[in-house]
Amino acid sequence: MPKAPETPKNPPLLNEAMLNRESWKIFQIMAEFVEGFERLSTISPAVSIFGSARTPEDHPHYQLTVEIAHKLSDAGFSVISGGGPGIMEAANRGAQQGKSLSIGLNIELPKEQTPNPYQDIKLHFRHFFSRKVMFVKYASAYVVCPGGFGTLDELAEMLTLRQTGKTRAIPVVLVDSGYWKPLLHWFRNSLMAEGMIKADELDIFALADTADEVVDAIFAHYELRSLEPSAEEQEILLQL
Repeated sequence: MPKAPETPKNPPLLNEAMLNRESWKIFQIMAEFVEGFERLSTISPAVSIFGSARTPEDHPHYQLTVEIAHKLSDAGFSVISGGGPGIMEAANRGAQQGKSLSIGLNIELPKEQTPNPYQDIKLHFRHFFSRKVMFVKYASAYVVCPGGFGTLDELAEMLTLRQTGKTRAIPVVLVDSGYWKPLLHWFRNSLMAEGMIKADELDIFALADTADEVVDAIFAHYELRSLEPSAEEQEILLQL
């Protein structure tokens, strides 16, 4: 069996130019957070909508997302999306058809991430982690439409923050129950069965198949609580 190369006890230092680049990245990251905080801190309430960048305009998921975002916008929610094509475009498009702001958190990627033209506020990020904070920090609800690895990554991030109490207890609405039920089945029959998650942690989700069901699920969550974060919740969000 081949042996892995041994790590030297005194590894060579990064060359000076690379070390300088690494150090200066800190300021680039800080700038992304500062701009995001300044541009979004006065926007409330808002809903973050996630979904595939690959969904074409004539797909039912695209059309449903436009309707969802339009209804949320008319109900007083600004809509935050990833700013790109597909479901992200549909979310921004529907938001612009309504009364509230359409916000895009764009990221530089080698492919697929072309900013859509339906954004009232357009932010640009190089780093996924700073962009994720902005999705979470100012949202009163998460609406997760069908998507791939990126959507699953964002969903897992939200679930982890909810599970660990590192963010507000806000609704997570999964759109198209048929799409998500196999995943929820795996959660119950594998994760929960093996003790990896608790039964009550599955109560975080709501399933919806229509735009009205999405809006109703969000308002039902806030029927007995404020859309605005409490003082305790604001402290939690400061530690996000």
